[in-house]
Amino acid sequence: MVKTTTFPFRYSAYAISIAGLVISLPIALWAGTGFIFPVIFAVLTGIGTRDLLQRKRTVSRNYPIMANFRYLLESIGPEIRQYFIQSDTDEQPFSREQRTIVYQRAKGVLDKRPFGSQLSMYEEGFEWMNHSLTPTKLANSDFRVVIGKNCKKPYSASVFNISAMSFGSLSANAILSLNAGAKKGGFYHDTGEGSISRYHKEPGGDLVWEIGSGYFGCRNPDGTFSPEKFQENARLDQVKMIEVKLSQGAKPGHGGILPAEKVTAEIAEARGVPMGEDCVSPSSHSAFSTPIELIEFIDQLRELSGGKPVGFKLAIGHPWEWFAIVKAMLKTGKKPDFIVVDGGEGGTGAAPLEFINRIGMPLTEALLLVHNTLVGANLRDDIAIGAAGKITSAFNIARTLAMGADWCNAARGYMFALGCIQALNCHTGRCPSGVATQDPRRGNKLDVPLKSERVYNFHCKTLEALQNLLEASGLNHPSELGPEHIVRRVSKTEVHTYLDLFHFLEPGILLEGETGLAVFDKYWKCAQPNTFEPPEFILKLRETKLR
Repeated sequence: MVKTTTFPFRYSAYAISIAGLVISLPIALWAGTGFIFPVIFAVLTGIGTRDLLQRKRTVSRNYPIMANFRYLLESIGPEIRQYFIQSDTDEQPFSREQRTIVYQRAKGVLDKRPFGSQLSMYEEGFEWMNHSLTPTKLANSDFRVVIGKNCKKPYSASVFNISAMSFGSLSANAILSLNAGAKKGGFYHDTGEGSISRYHKEPGGDLVWEIGSGYFGCRNPDGTFSPEKFQENARLDQVKMIEVKLSQGAKPGHGGILPAEKVTAEIAEARGVPMGEDCVSPSSHSAFSTPIELIEFIDQLRELSGGKPVGFKLAIGHPWEWFAIVKAMLKTGKKPDFIVVDGGEGGTGAAPLEFINRIGMPLTEALLLVHNTLVGANLRDDIAIGAAGKITSAFNIARTLAMGADWCNAARGYMFALGCIQALNCHTGRCPSGVATQDPRRGNKLDVPLKSERVYNFHCKTLEALQNLLEASGLNHPSELGPEHIVRRVSKTEVHTYLDLFHFLEPGILLEGETGLAVFDKYWKCAQPNTFEPPEFILKLRETKLR
């Protein structure tokens, strides 16, 4: 851990209160002028001491006394917004309503709403779920999907899991809390590309080991992939699946550097990098450079892991590159066990504004493209699909599964469960809730037993809500959700189910001929399994502005 010696400014109110009490009390006794100031300072000192000693609110432990003003203002936030600013449903990037439902479910408090919906049901884009006049009654909400059914060691995953967040981006106590909550709830915790740290291992929850372009945890000194080090980690009982990260929704095509001064001994240990040097994540992989090489690399990882499910995560960009990967599967007869689709609306600790806002296909379109391609190529039955992108509620899960996913992941939703207040300070190291920081004076205030229970509660209550939706719709399992269940308003007077709004390919149609859909008819035939290069007609277009 990084050791710091300077006095934290955020403790100033507490220090001033103590000093004020020490100074004002003797003066009051000596001068006989009354005890109003000693009483005020004594009350403030008592509040600050209580804030430091309690374990429920990390923000209060990091900001004694001052945090109470935040909670006071937050408590009257609805009234302030109602009269002056905004509604509960404005998403920037998550609305108060979205955050509140996570907080309430994580804390196990009442998550019901009075009076009626605050949403504008006649505005374009409003969505809802069709219900049935013959509802079902389900025994429990432990919904699962088998991933890697053709592997030696298939994995039965929950339909709602923790998405990739690395140790180094999140604090040690945040990682401990997430993994302990995942263990209790029986769902998985994606390590992020920062590899498997001691804080992932200690609680013993199921892990999906994400391998990025830096090959952290399985790299040679020169940054290339090490089969021997990979095998050592991949065969840990705790590791259930391996995920190769091709790109991330919030910043696809963008590498990263963790400056040397931020590479602590623990981060260096987890990632297998030296201290005193920048920790670099290149923008692309060195273990493969073509679609076929990617598929062969996945096959190699499956063998080295002892037969565990291996897949990849990607954000969709150029369609011909995705089609080239699918054609490599067809040509080699080798397939990943799963694919995780990361939407462009995904979160990140830090990225350029243009990447966050304008690079990468949003989840709806990306998921539909991946699902349709696998169906059209007769590969869908063997490849499970996960999806991630601003998923915080049971309806978010239901609509995502209805579009073709088998399960969902969430990152920021579980951060809210840990106590994240959306302060948008993830990149500064000054996270007030102790979640996204490597400052031990902040992160250590996050109470692991309490927060792990909230992670568990959020997962459990969200799936209970999903169970209620399924029962109301007359269904028995999330796998039965289809595009006919979700309806979207496209104008004041017109609505469509996803079945009518989006195109869904027939099985095997890509192997037979034209689909009638431009993206497939234009790029599928041109994609090649041995290269990510664009088709010839695209290369010619790049040589001139004369379209």
